[in-house]
Amino acid sequence: MSAPIILVLVAALVAWTPSWRRLRHVVTAVHEGGHALVAVLTGRRLGPIRLHRDASGLTTHRGLASGPGLSLTTAAGYPAPALTGLGAAALIDRGWPLAVLWTALVATVLLMLHVRNLFGWALLVLVAGALAAATRWLDGDGQSWCAQVLAWLLLLGAPRTVWELQLHRRRHRDYGSDADQLARQTRVPAIIWVTLFAAIALGALAGGGYLLLRPLS
Repeated sequence: MSAPIILVLVAALVAWTPSWRRLRHVVTAVHEGGHALVAVLTGRRLGPIRLHRDASGLTTHRGLASGPGLSLTTAAGYPAPALTGLGAAALIDRGWPLAVLWTALVATVLLMLHVRNLFGWALLVLVAGALAAATRWLDGDGQSWCAQVLAWLLLLGAPRTVWELQLHRRRHRDYGSDADQLARQTRVPAIIWVTLFAAIALGALAGGGYLLLRPLS
């Protein structure tokens, strides 16, 4: 299966709302993983993580009530899928699709250790099982296809989640979103944070798309 065909198929799945509602769980898991990783790197104490049936999530952490550690942790969620997708595209471009699958598998297992609700745990078991099966039983071409599907899902899903964030903020005046929390923490308006999230997502999509399509250009 060629890279452009994989792109078209994944784009259609992300654009079609019924399929997106299911695939968004994967993007949410990476989003919460981004919060968790930066929380640990900035010295905050990571607490329980929850992944919900509606594809929302929550990562809890303890530490100072203000400061760069808190703001960096809050800001890490929305860029995480885009940057992870870009990293996956870079590995695929170098001919290392198996590294993408193994990295995803290890990250999924590590995230499982902190998830504290049944749905979230079951979701990650399913994802880990699929990744393990791909690394064990698929040949090189099959592993490359799976890695590309994962990369495109994150690259295309990241801009959609940012768009949904702003749409939800406008419709429901959601002041608990990451962008609104950052506005309170930094005094930078929430719309600036949404714009920054969008710029990162679109930039990663452009860069990752170039890397994934370059072999056939």
